[in-house]
Amino acid sequence: MILVFIGLLTILPFIVNHQYWEQNFPKQKECAILPKNKEQLWLFLLAGQSNMAGRGFVEAEDTISSPDILTIDENNNWILAKEPLHFYQKRLKGLGCGLSFAKELKKAIPNSIKIGIIPCAIGGSSIEQWIGDSILYNVKLKSNFVEKVAIARNVGVIKGILWHQGEANANMKGLIKYKQQLSVLFNDFRNYIGDVTIPIMIGELGRYAIPNEKQENWDKINCIINEYAISDSNCFVVSSIGLSHKGDHVHFNTVAQRELGKRFANTYKKIILNTL
Repeated sequence: MILVFIGLLTILPFIVNHQYWEQNFPKQKECAILPKNKEQLWLFLLAGQSNMAGRGFVEAEDTISSPDILTIDENNNWILAKEPLHFYQKRLKGLGCGLSFAKELKKAIPNSIKIGIIPCAIGGSSIEQWIGDSILYNVKLKSNFVEKVAIARNVGVIKGILWHQGEANANMKGLIKYKQQLSVLFNDFRNYIGDVTIPIMIGELGRYAIPNEKQENWDKINCIINEYAISDSNCFVVSSIGLSHKGDHVHFNTVAQRELGKRFANTYKKIILNTL
């Protein structure tokens, strides 16, 4: 009996914290109505690791749906988009930048067009694991991306990729080949989509890591990202300047994720749509 009581005391804080974390998660899904004309559904794939999957706290405003912004659930059903979008890591789900991106972009496109945002990011994934189609959290990274591309092409037009990754490669070994690996992976992505000019927007890593040595490596990843974008005319960097962490010096907080989404959208509007 004493052991049971001690066990309950051990797991109770986790249960309470988890309930608090999920208090604003949507209680139900809303089925989406797909446009009859594929050209009226613009689709964007969200890929990378945890800062793309999202680890921010979901607030009520993040679960207000729009009939013009869609996503898919774990069964590949089309639903109205609400945060959290990613569903692969059940106990780690949180607010990402995807919905904010779609909301901001929607302001700049015709009313007749809907936006679909497709979650593909897996926390902790390295670029080697993406290239090698490794299994992480029961997901084959590249195979899952290919599956989502096929789902997207059946109903709409893929307009771009949002990529945020690099923390897992911000080390002496990982930095050496990172630029080359970006080229390999992005070429694969474009080949799967069937469009070698598909825009890929890369978010910079945060500027808040500790200790200093860790931030120095994150800065090196950001330098590589910017160098790579110069060599790829359809790749664009999204700045992380001024974005804050959630207290762990690793993940963007709620405000930062919303702002990051707007920055992705503004980058797309300025460079692709020429409307900013």
